[in-house]
Amino acid sequence: MNGFDERFLTRNGLAARQLAVLLLNHEPDTRLPRVRDFAEELGCGNGTVQAALRLLEESGAIETAARGHLGTFLVRSERFTLWRLSGLGTLLAAMPLPYSRRYEGLATGLRTAFEEAGTPFAITFMRGAGARTTALLEGKVDLVVLSRFAADRLIEEHPVELVADLGPATYVGAHGLLLREGASLDAPGLRVAVDPTSEDQRMLAERAFAGRTDIEWVESSYMQLRGLFAQNLADATVWNLDEAQGRTGMGGEVLPLGDEVTRELSLRNSSAAIIGRTEGAKALSAVRDAVDLSTVTSLQAEVLRGERVPSY
Repeated sequence: MNGFDERFLTRNGLAARQLAVLLLNHEPDTRLPRVRDFAEELGCGNGTVQAALRLLEESGAIETAARGHLGTFLVRSERFTLWRLSGLGTLLAAMPLPYSRRYEGLATGLRTAFEEAGTPFAITFMRGAGARTTALLEGKVDLVVLSRFAADRLIEEHPVELVADLGPATYVGAHGLLLREGASLDAPGLRVAVDPTSEDQRMLAERAFAGRTDIEWVESSYMQLRGLFAQNLADATVWNLDEAQGRTGMGGEVLPLGDEVTRELSLRNSSAAIIGRTEGAKALSAVRDAVDLSTVTSLQAEVLRGERVPSY
């Protein structure tokens, strides 16, 4: 379909747009549901579904073939055309600021994978999982990238669901304890920096120093960390080592996290997760089926190794 097509504003056309969303979840050479099943799901008559299918075929979005008692099969589908006709528009994803090569690689991989899936895609960058989550819940963005740990908590508390888990070391490489030069972890009244915008970092810090009642918590962001350490206003923190690299400027120590529970939390924090609103379940299902996650991770790895220039 080129340009404006008034047929898609009719009753049959609106059904065709709804049907396009459903067909995004079907691969070529697979049997389609019966017309009456589509009609029941869309809340319309069989004739409307048949007219909608004809519209989609005439637009070049799909090609079907009747195979007798076997039913009707989807011979071919053009995902980009189906997505455009569905009215879903461009998916906007909120990601962390691209301050590290890892995040640049993640953005590069996501953009490429969505493009290859025929899904219009754009990225906006926001610091803080809380800010990104608020934007998702308010409908300002369609998808949010955050740690799997944060995603699991949000899924329990809000009408959102997991779209994809990209696996370990896709969100951060590792977490560790950063200790200012001259400071001792055993010193009473240890001043520990926590980022109020990062639920992940706060939880890890609280777990790492669990059982100590003498800790003084100092609110900070990664941009303030170097100054806090240099001015002797903070002694330690738990931090994403991708983010902290080169920011302390104090020649301090980087120590491993402590107990097994903390390390398990850190592992969940290292995995990038994509979540979306539950109310858009059909579109989310289409995204899950279409996007090749291996493309995302392989391109991210190429950027990390310096073999690909970031592009997002």
